[in-house]
Amino acid sequence: MALTKVEAAKLTNDMLLRGVIETIVMESSVLTLLPFMNVTGTALTYNREKTMPAAQFYDVGDTWQEATPEFTQVTVALKILGGDADVDNFLQQTYADPNDLEAIVIESRAKAVAHLFSDTFFNGDSTANPKAFDGLATLVPASQTLEPGPDGGALTLDLMDELIDLVRPGRPDALLMHKRTRRKLSQLRRTSGNLLETDVDAFGRRALFYDGIPIIVDDFIPIDETLGAGSNLSSIYAVKFGPSGVMGIENGGIQIEAIGELETKDASRHRIKWYAGLALFSELGVARLRGIEGA
Repeated sequence: MALTKVEAAKLTNDMLLRGVIETIVMESSVLTLLPFMNVTGTALTYNREKTMPAAQFYDVGDTWQEATPEFTQVTVALKILGGDADVDNFLQQTYADPNDLEAIVIESRAKAVAHLFSDTFFNGDSTANPKAFDGLATLVPASQTLEPGPDGGALTLDLMDELIDLVRPGRPDALLMHKRTRRKLSQLRRTSGNLLETDVDAFGRRALFYDGIPIIVDDFIPIDETLGAGSNLSSIYAVKFGPSGVMGIENGGIQIEAIGELETKDASRHRIKWYAGLALFSELGVARLRGIEGA
């Protein structure tokens, strides 16, 4: 069963672990929507959908033509993500509320884990860093990538609609972009006489929608990309989550391990670890509009 981290937090009775999961989800915008599949072993091997089988109309008595989808076998390895949180024993003993100090230190480390996951979700490249998993910039194929021009260009509503139409069947679950791009999109909609729709997300925060599709703003989407002679460019990703698009993989979920007292310093240690990765199950479930200018 695939669960988002929002739902996983509700199922644990460990209040410390629940707090860590909620902190990570709050700090990583993509984790509010990204479902995770628990896998056995160190990697997941699966068939990635490349093309859908064609259908056609027939007359009575016609010979029917067989059509099959195309798949590519892919293996995605789990990566080890995490960090240690050390609580100084002197501060722990003299602090007004020892539990608060421990929670503050662990929360700080949980935020760092969330930021690293978000950064890797978009920008991960296992060729450049074998310890990391591949992100969307690496996973989205050229056939699902749009460009305003060879050197980049301005965002337009026509490009937005073309990006959405690249994801099929159906529509994307979310549009992921930097806040700079969100501002430009809002300006375009105002100029056309329409505003972006608003609603609330799973945490009660105000959220924006483009034609009914949630807009997820994430600062880890770069605004310094290059394309041809263009620079300081950015991208928008249209994504379906789950087995028809992008899904996280993990073994054991987010874990907190009490390491205990340290030998080399007067402190106790907790380790936050997560054996996780990212799988693209269908190339048709994602699309990228790259080369968007800032102005």
